[in-house]
Formats: sequence, C-alpha cells, structure tokens
Amino acid sequence: MSRSIASVALFLQLLSACAAGPASLSAVELNAAEGCQTAIRYSTSKNGVSVYVLKHGAVVCESNAAEGGPDKAHEIWSGTKSFTGIMAAAVAKDGMLTLDEKVSDTITEWKSDPLKSLVTIRQLLSLSSGIGNLGQPGGRAPSYADAIKTAFTAAPGEKFQYGPQSFQVFGELLQRKLKARGTPMSSRDYLKMRILNPLGMVWADWRSTPEGDPILSQASIFTAREWSKFGEFVRKGGVSPSGEKLVDPVTFEQLFNGSKANPAYGVSFWLPRPTTEPDVLTASIDLTRHSHELPADMVVAGGAGNQRMHIVPSCGLTAVRQAAFDPVAALAAGANRARSWSDFTFIKSLLDAYCS
Repeated sequence: MSRSIASVALFLQLLSACAAGPASLSAVELNAAEGCQTAIRYSTSKNGVSVYVLKHGAVVCESNAAEGGPDKAHEIWSGTKSFTGIMAAAVAKDGMLTLDEKVSDTITEWKSDPLKSLVTIRQLLSLSSGIGNLGQPGGRAPSYADAIKTAFTAAPGEKFQYGPQSFQVFGELLQRKLKARGTPMSSRDYLKMRILNPLGMVWADWRSTPEGDPILSQASIFTAREWSKFGEFVRKGGVSPSGEKLVDPVTFEQLFNGSKANPAYGVSFWLPRPTTEPDVLTASIDLTRHSHELPADMVVAGGAGNQRMHIVPSCGLTAVRQAAFDPVAALAAGANRARSWSDFTFIKSLLDAYCS
C-alpha cells in the first residue's frame, strides 16, 4: 500500500473513531501513523515516559516507557500555571472578577504602592505586572503572604518576568473573593469544584507550601490521561463533557492573547508567536521560532523537564508528553540538557500525521 493510500485509510479510520465518540482506536490502528512513531521515539530519547494524543477525543497515539504507565502520575511542574487562567475565567462567570480590574481592589495592601496599585489581573497572570519573581530557596514557591510582599522591578505592562509569585498572589486574591462572597474555600478546592470535578479529572497529588497555601505555580501531579482531560476542555472552548459552559466565554477567549511585553505568552498559556523575549520556560521552547509553520490557534501548557500539553482546536488535537525529571540533577546538568529538547520536532510529527 502506498503512503498516500495508507494516509487516506488512516484518516477514514480516525473519522470512524471520532463519530463513535471519545474512545480508543483498535490495537492495530493505535499508533499506526508514522508521525506517532516518530514522536514516541523522539520523546523516549529525551527522558520521555508518556505520550498521549487525542484526535477529536479519540486516542490515536499512546506510549509509556521507563517510569511511565497508564496509571503512573507525574508532576507537571509549571504546567500547573495554566489552571489559573481557566480559574480566572470561571471566577468571571461567577461574577466575581474581570481581567482588567485592579488587583489592589482585592489585595488592598497594594493600594498604597505607586506601581502595585496599578496592576490588573490580566497583567498579573500574563507575567507582565512588574513583580520581581525572585527565586525561593530550593526552588519552592512562596507563601501567599510572601508573594504579596514581593518588590516590583518594573512598571506594570513593561516587562515579562517568569516566576511563581504572580500565581501565588492570584491564589490569595481568589480566596479573598470567595470569603467576601460567603463561600470560603482554598483556591485549589475552587478549581476542583468548578472545573476538575465536572471534567471527571482527578489529581494524584497537589502540594502546598509549608504555610499551607495551595501552590498554583507548580506542584500538581497527574497521569497523562487525566491531564489530557483539561486539554480537551480547553480545545472545546471551555465546555464540559456534559455540554456545560463552565467559564465566561469572553474571558476564556482572552486567555490566548499575548501581551505587549511578550506576545508568546497569554494569560497563563504559552503561544507560538514571534517574540523578542528570551526563552525562559526551560530554555527549550522553540515554537516561537517556527510560528509560521504552526497552527495559529495552538496553545501550550508546559513545565520543567519538558512536560508539555499542545492543544490545537482547529484540527481537534490534544497531545500530552510527560518526562522523568529530577530538579536537583537538572540544576547540576545546567541549561544544555534543557536545550536538547525541541518542542517543534515533537509536535511537528504529530501535526503532519493528524492535522495535514
């Protein structure tokens, strides 16, 4: 069978699988695409443990190696940050915020500061607020109280600064809004109630700071299959499997607009857009350099160790990739280890297989 005929056959199989609803292909059809095999080989060669790809909800490519397995959960590290944008869209639907309201309306300690008093929630979660994002001992996230006290190193909107502080500030902001409404709960419990439970999505663990604050900048642990449920939710425009719109639609769409400070970062999501900003996630995201070769609507959640979820609504694709990651060993190895990974190499093979 020629490659073109084989491609048509696989496409027809995918259509049939998608028509039947979210389900896996047969054992023969699963992983049949050459691009799937290429992505798996590449991921495995770079410490990958899981690849899990869905096309319109049907599993088309799946592999587990080394420390991986269908039920083996891994920390997604800064992939956790992307939950905050969706949380903001859910809070907006609940009538408690807009992206352009001042953070200081809720975090009143900021009102007396000439810079902090000007920051909007949009700037906070697009990492352009001006907050210093200083490192913490051992790489740990700060408590909510310590994050609020962080000094600013730039005026709001002027500079993209990657780090955990902004997301920890948002955690406190959300908890204060919930308390003021008479429904006190933690930021993590709100996410679970409003988003994860309706998606049937369960974490294996989600760490807190020593002070007891849920960490929103990292620290969530999911299997690839569970994390993909969040990707599918984003791909479908914020709609649950039951068809319910869980977020404010206008706010949701704004999550995927880059900022002036960094066009390649929206409200907690990475975007394949040209940018003059240095590559700060893990010194490895090369999608911005190949933006002209990628779908314009692609969005990415990513974390240390090259944990990735690529979402492409226009072709119905959600692709999760998890890897073994030891932060202590990575620090000792330096930046070269991170630069050996290429997002473009990984996702391009899947796009060629399932989106051409």
